[in-house]
Amino acid sequence: MNILMYSHDTYGLGHIRRTMALAQNMLGKDHRILILTGSPIVGRFDIPKGIDFVRIPGMIKQSNESYVPHSIAIDPSLALAIRQNIILATAKTLKPDIFLVDKAPLGLKLEITATLLWLREKCPRTKVVLGLRDIMDSPESTVEEWRTRKVYEAFEQLYSEIWVYGCRDIFDAVREYAIPGRIEEKMHFTGYIPRQVPRKRNRPAIRRRMGLGAEDRFVLVTTGGGGDGYKVIDTYLSMVESHPRPYFKTMIVTGPMLSEDLFDSLASRARKLRIRIVKFHRKMEKLILAADCVVSMGGYNTMCEIICAARPALVIPRSRPRQEQLMRARIFANRGLLEYIPWETVGVVEMREKVEAILDDPARYERPLLDFPMTAFEVINSRLNTCQPGTGNGTDCVHEAMWMPDYFDDLQPQ
Repeated sequence: MNILMYSHDTYGLGHIRRTMALAQNMLGKDHRILILTGSPIVGRFDIPKGIDFVRIPGMIKQSNESYVPHSIAIDPSLALAIRQNIILATAKTLKPDIFLVDKAPLGLKLEITATLLWLREKCPRTKVVLGLRDIMDSPESTVEEWRTRKVYEAFEQLYSEIWVYGCRDIFDAVREYAIPGRIEEKMHFTGYIPRQVPRKRNRPAIRRRMGLGAEDRFVLVTTGGGGDGYKVIDTYLSMVESHPRPYFKTMIVTGPMLSEDLFDSLASRARKLRIRIVKFHRKMEKLILAADCVVSMGGYNTMCEIICAARPALVIPRSRPRQEQLMRARIFANRGLLEYIPWETVGVVEMREKVEAILDDPARYERPLLDFPMTAFEVINSRLNTCQPGTGNGTDCVHEAMWMPDYFDDLQPQ
């Protein structure tokens, strides 16, 4: 089975990390997986045999509507045209049995629309699947955006299935995002995506290799891609600076997208406190498992890693430009899974109180974390079993839905 995955990757690490986790799960002796990605650091990941990637020119999000090339100094419209042509040419050549799109139903600036239309018309056996994280944004803004951009029509006309990487009893996207019944039939709540965390019994050995003693308390600070994580790390370092001899040790992973100037400033302060600080770490799952407390912003992937490792966490969630992190933090905190401080009010005193409370009673969080279901791989594998090559998996959608050429003409990239 040929599986083509699309991850637009314009900001942070979330999209490519989720895509890589899904790809490694779907990989099998009869599955060949190719990832289309704009991530500038995709090559840093350990990519197993059977998975490869096509790197399209990277784009950086300046605002909700503005994107510019990550590296190459050309007009944004040219960069987008190159991306669109690579995506379409890849799909035409591979003729995938499954085309799995991450989060953006029409891609960055509509760049996969032409590919979706070609698959529907010329390769109808392809099963086209959209993968959505548990929470997109507030219900009000999401519904408004989806109605304005005619996303509901895209769901109905261009997708065979929609996989929601979350639990309906935790956040019901169907109800919250006003999903019509005809689209609800396509939606499958997979549960959260497990991460490849080392076995719990390996935790002492991992800690020893990191130079941690059995009695040491270790705090890991991680801000995902790092492009917007400076405030969290700055506040944390200020907290330690106010008590320069804390009873816990710290490591900071800023994320590779933090600017060099900001990293140098934070690194100078960290070195004075004897705190190890790096931009990127290949084995984040090992660091998380070793931690007694994880301080993060609560993005989807980090939360999945924290839950799989059953580690207590303090989350500092953003509320702009989207409320996704804040909503997830509130929901998980209400279930006793973590502590959180809103981005707008985080300060040294409250952060220290929360960190110390977590370190003093980690079992309070470990118990509910151990009981949290992580079922995405089981559900996704069951869906894959219905997608054997040559069985016409995409044709049902074509026959059920009415072709609307005028509508899709409006969506063609310019």
